[in-house]
Amino acid sequence: MSSDLFKFKFAKSRFSDEVDSNKSTTKIDKPLVLSDQTFAELRNLIYKLSGIYFSESKKYLLEGRIAKRISAINIKTFEEYISFINLPTNKSELYELYEAITINETYFFRAESQFDAFEKVIIPEILKSRSAASGTFRIWSAASSTGEEAYTIAIIVLERLKPLFPNIQFQILASDINNAVLDSARKGLYKEYAVRNIPPAYLNKYFKKEGSLYQLSDTVKKMVKFANINLFDNSQMKTVGGCDIVFCCNVLIYFDLQSKQQVVSSLYESLNKNGYLFIGYSESLHGVTKAFKLVHLPK
Repeated sequence: MSSDLFKFKFAKSRFSDEVDSNKSTTKIDKPLVLSDQTFAELRNLIYKLSGIYFSESKKYLLEGRIAKRISAINIKTFEEYISFINLPTNKSELYELYEAITINETYFFRAESQFDAFEKVIIPEILKSRSAASGTFRIWSAASSTGEEAYTIAIIVLERLKPLFPNIQFQILASDINNAVLDSARKGLYKEYAVRNIPPAYLNKYFKKEGSLYQLSDTVKKMVKFANINLFDNSQMKTVGGCDIVFCCNVLIYFDLQSKQQVVSSLYESLNKNGYLFIGYSESLHGVTKAFKLVHLPK
């Protein structure tokens, strides 16, 4: 993650014929500074609300991102911002806060080996263990950002799984804490960077080029249901259950140990018996929980 750079704005004095140029002034807008005490207060508030933890080494990141929100809503200090978001009438600002502090970089077919295992090993294994060749198969893309992961799953279902399991109803839930990325996901409009890994046949079949952007087809979009779910909110997490597979990739890295334990416990409760949890390549459940068993899959 890179730091946001503050830019100094210089206001040029305007002169009239009657004003002495020697009295001219140049106004400099000073950058906001986040004190250690206020950083601790803001960090604790974010942690309480979302489970996302900012260490002291990430103070500069929080300072830069929140400063933009402060400027946008015409507040002068970080202390005033904390008071502002604590007011019951300003709860909508929490979603702006979540948008400011979260990173939403993703693209289609990002974790190819995971999707291969999902398609070729895990789904056939789960469905083979069922007595009926029909029914519902539930997949949850937690922290789905702008939807690329969930829509990748939908394309795999349409292209590779439905022909093999025509009587199975695949349900895909995609959730995030950030309303802005959820709105973007529902539109299904993507830049070239996001679609660069899509097999050409799928790109031509399910996307329409509109200028420099790619519009996802309604056939794929209607397969995914989006919802705002805070993974750190136990009451919201209890609304999701009966899942066969949960994708929660590159999310746990933002939590401390206690938060990880709470979130992973909730994810475990959302899964059916013998369900699977996917996490990011750089993530581990070692020291977090013993509820899950690490499974090594063939390449």
